[in-house]
Amino acid sequence: MKVLGMILSMLMITGLSYAQSTQEAEIKTSAECGSCKERLEGKLNYVGGIRFAELDVESKMLTVKFSPKKISLEEIRTIISELGYDADDVKANPEAVEKLPSCCKPGGMEK
Repeated sequence: MKVLGMILSMLMITGLSYAQSTQEAEIKTSAECGSCKERLEGKLNYVGGIRFAELDVESKMLTVKFSPKKISLEEIRTIISELGYDADDVKANPEAVEKLPSCCKPGGMEK
């Protein structure tokens, strides 16, 4: 029984340190469609320091959970910009926008 108590205590400490080392942010993007969702999540979910990224296409809001010890929110916004999308006040890289499929470009779903 003593061993079980120690194991539970260690799991709680591990969980608390994980929660304290992770931040969550919402980033307004210029994403337009499901392809944008796949592109953003596909890239961000494999960047070191990012634990979770999910785009709500309808609201264009990207939820990101990350370790601020490994990556900053500004670095995440820059990655998004380099993929061709606005990220809050960071504008999309124009060259990257040109490489996007027409449906993913600003206003692309309205055409």
